[in-house]
Amino acid sequence: MQVLKQIVIVVGAALIGSLAVQAVADNWLLSLVVGLAAAAFALFAYAWAIRTTERRAAVEVGLAGAGGALGRGLLLGLLMFGAVIASIAVGGGYRVEDTGSVTAAVGLIGLVAAGAVGEELMFRGLLFRLVEKRTGTWAALAVSSVAFGAMHLANPDATLWGVIAIAIEAGAMLGAAYAATRTLWLPIGLHIAWNFAAAGIFGTVVSGSDMPQGLLRGVTSGPAILTGGEFGPEGSIYAVLAGSLLTAVFLVLAHRRGNIVPSRRRAAQIASAATL
Repeated sequence: MQVLKQIVIVVGAALIGSLAVQAVADNWLLSLVVGLAAAAFALFAYAWAIRTTERRAAVEVGLAGAGGALGRGLLLGLLMFGAVIASIAVGGGYRVEDTGSVTAAVGLIGLVAAGAVGEELMFRGLLFRLVEKRTGTWAALAVSSVAFGAMHLANPDATLWGVIAIAIEAGAMLGAAYAATRTLWLPIGLHIAWNFAAAGIFGTVVSGSDMPQGLLRGVTSGPAILTGGEFGPEGSIYAVLAGSLLTAVFLVLAHRRGNIVPSRRRAAQIASAATL
């Protein structure tokens, strides 16, 4: 019942926020304001759910150090997507067809913030954390990554490869970021920046969905393995490689910080060995 209550509250808050953002999608200013408000509402709902069900403060979304972690995530996300686009462009697979709109890009900040926060609370804040508590970090990483990738099957131009790529480059990377820091602010920053860079800056398809374009109107062409095809740059091998590299870095940090939670069986073996 405790887990069910958390799921209902967090998913419900994210859904309400999503519907609110969709209702004002034609107005860039309302999209910004409502989107940011929806993100804040989802964070509040998560913190309240954890406090009332687990009788503890939701330190993973606590304000202490939130600005620095969020900022690092935003910077890493922008740099990562910029590197992916640069790699595609070097091979002739990306070009700028036209310029877009500054106001449209600003409005997208609210849209991607609401979506990224909701997904991080559900997949890292709930799914990853709860599975890890019972089966350890490695199982939690696998389960949350697969579930996160599978969710994108519902997107209009989703492909099997695109879903697998998302599970590897994003699901694993964001889970590893949480494991390394034990805060949701870093993965939230990464998630927001990645999606905003894709649509708001470079004007590309995001995970098979045609989001409104921002500063640029970009076009990709060439082999799908290099450009991502209709799924967007997230389906490119460059994105998979970049995400895998960051995943490895975060997991090394998690190990060095003692943040890797062993499975119950492994924990029992370690405890048994320690008593010998």
